[in-house]
Amino acid sequence: MKTLLLIRHGESEANRKRILASRLPYPLTEEGKKDARLIAEELERSTAVDRIISSPLVRARETAEQFAAVFKLPVETDERIAEQELGIYSGMSYDEVKGEKEYEADPLKRWDWVPRGGGESYAAIAERLLSFFRDLEDDREETLLIVTHAVAFRLIRAILQNTLPGYEAPFPNNGEIWKVNFTGTGNFHGIESLFLGNSRSFTHNP
Repeated sequence: MKTLLLIRHGESEANRKRILASRLPYPLTEEGKKDARLIAEELERSTAVDRIISSPLVRARETAEQFAAVFKLPVETDERIAEQELGIYSGMSYDEVKGEKEYEADPLKRWDWVPRGGGESYAAIAERLLSFFRDLEDDREETLLIVTHAVAFRLIRAILQNTLPGYEAPFPNNGEIWKVNFTGTGNFHGIESLFLGNSRSFTHNP
């Protein structure tokens, strides 16, 4: 059985400025980097990690690099766990996007909604995430640390609890870890939240 430690990246400059980061190269804040290292050091005291897999986006890679330094492991990247491509809305602030008539403000209505300008629907994101999790279905016993993003987490929860195309709106805090004993797609998995570092108190806009 695999143990998955799924972590949302640390606080990014986009989080702080209330910007829809999408796939733009927003780095972590200095506080985000420090907190990622603190979380990694706390985790290392109780848990062994065999592999680190990260979204290739800057804020996720910078988070993963803090864990890599503590656990002395390389960082693997996988495009399938990257954040949603938001097309023309990428880089807009939360206040700006409220004035966009075609923007779907309700996260529970985004399954088939495709952001104009080359964006991805939730259905498309779920498809690539399912491919990623199916590739984890082997007999190796190992603990994987997986660094990904807010919108991805919405659909990851649905994959782990086998509810697609249904999904819930909430996602974890920056730095929050979901611990899962993974038995394969199509099964229901319990999710244990681990709050280390400032993930105990930091929250972010939906």
